[in-house]
Amino acid sequence: MTSSTAVPLEVRGLVKTYAGSMAVDELDFRCRPGTVTGLLGANGAGKTTTLRILTGLTAADRGEALVGGRRYRDLPRAGRTVGVMLDARSLHGGRTGIETLRLAARTVGVPVERAEAVLEQVGLEEAATRRVSAYSPGLLRRLGIGVALIGDPAALVLDEPANGLDPEGIRWLRRLLRSFADAGGTVLVTSHQLREVQAAVDRLVVISRGRLVREGTLEEISLERGTRVAATDMLALRAALDRHGIASEPRADGQLAVSLAAEDMGRLALREQLVLTSLGDPDHAGLEDVLLALTAPTGALR
Repeated sequence: MTSSTAVPLEVRGLVKTYAGSMAVDELDFRCRPGTVTGLLGANGAGKTTTLRILTGLTAADRGEALVGGRRYRDLPRAGRTVGVMLDARSLHGGRTGIETLRLAARTVGVPVERAEAVLEQVGLEEAATRRVSAYSPGLLRRLGIGVALIGDPAALVLDEPANGLDPEGIRWLRRLLRSFADAGGTVLVTSHQLREVQAAVDRLVVISRGRLVREGTLEEISLERGTRVAATDMLALRAALDRHGIASEPRADGQLAVSLAAEDMGRLALREQLVLTSLGDPDHAGLEDVLLALTAPTGALR
């Protein structure tokens, strides 16, 4: 990314319904230059709809999605401002990889010679003259990312870029996103490969049923899950927490995650004459645990 122009991505009060069903509901978030943002949520959470609105493929019912302060359709050179990959499977199967990139270069108005540089950047030199229809899912993802990069954009919007990549491909993707952001670029990605997103992103935007659930770094979101605690009498512990209006969530290991600092939980246990068998620091859960907890249909900590 060589562009000197910083391009933030911003969603403001976004609303979209389909046949009376709410796909995106008053969604707000911002992706800053120099960062990789992960847009996370279960299937049907509204991630792809949000990206389609941001990139001008779907109209919002209300609110706005902006690229560098403008709607995508109002950008004078959209492909050279923001690179987009929403569905790599839509690439023409009858063309070769190098033909696909050369056509993309002509479309966005950059020299066709850039296709060779991008082909090397995405690791497709050996597949350059192979028909796209013969590409594996991982190669298709690489080519789709190459098309997004062809205009040397200042921002990237990628839907499920890790899908189909082998472990080496995922490491390559992580390095690519990190280097792009470190050069001042803005990156927004969705993913179901949660562990890989955890290793690549700076900030998370977690949505459920089209609404924002949490936004922040992984550490900030994990800290919100509270202190781990267990007692000799777990029923009495839950009853005491309920009486005091303290949110709690069962953990797979039999403990509870409670919305109290460990010191305050200890005081409460003393006051309630509870014998604690475990009292841990805030639960720095993995991203998968955090996502499941935040997007569950029910749960005290949502």
